[in-house]
Amino acid sequence: PLEYAFNPASDYLKKYANKNTKAFLLGMNPGPFGMAQTGVPFGDVSFVRDWLGISSNKVSKPIKEHPKRPIDGFNCKRSEVSGSRLWGWAKEKYIKPEVFFKKYFVWNYCPLCFMYESGKNLTPDKLSAEDREALFSVCNWALGEMIFEINPEILIGIGKFAEDRLKQVKKESDSIEIEVSRILHPSPASPAANRGWKKQIEKQLKDLNV
Repeated sequence: PLEYAFNPASDYLKKYANKNTKAFLLGMNPGPFGMAQTGVPFGDVSFVRDWLGISSNKVSKPIKEHPKRPIDGFNCKRSEVSGSRLWGWAKEKYIKPEVFFKKYFVWNYCPLCFMYESGKNLTPDKLSAEDREALFSVCNWALGEMIFEINPEILIGIGKFAEDRLKQVKKESDSIEIEVSRILHPSPASPAANRGWKKQIEKQLKDLNV
């Protein structure tokens, strides 16, 4: 999506990637109805367009498009539940995106979307060991560069996978000395997230003094 949805992806960074923010929130990789469509992390179309103020007709097609998961860009009618939960919480609590992004930056560890032949989402942690090694080495480097640019006070993984990747990047770096922690991922696949995600992460963030 950073290629075929380059325009909205770059608009997101230009508008909201603020240096010296409080918390760097890291997700895993694009969901098929979120960032895969809009180029924006957790990028549910309605929230990206109507709240973040990012829309573009310049979303093309990937070189390899899964027939069961077409890329329709901002014409996608499906909702990304994780994105609706994350940006819905941000909108409810901070009202305006500019206020939210004074405190937070949201990014994904891996910019690539993977799927099984059936069209089911394939997360990076489910790849083969060989593929994970090749992918993670590049993504670790890119994440380290992004952390350096944003220079946050705390690194927060949205889910355990993201927390583990942050810890690994910190371990590999000579310059990252930032606290790493975690909040609950908003995925509907998580039973815990389906039991009041917003209330739980509010407590987790409060405990982290964020």
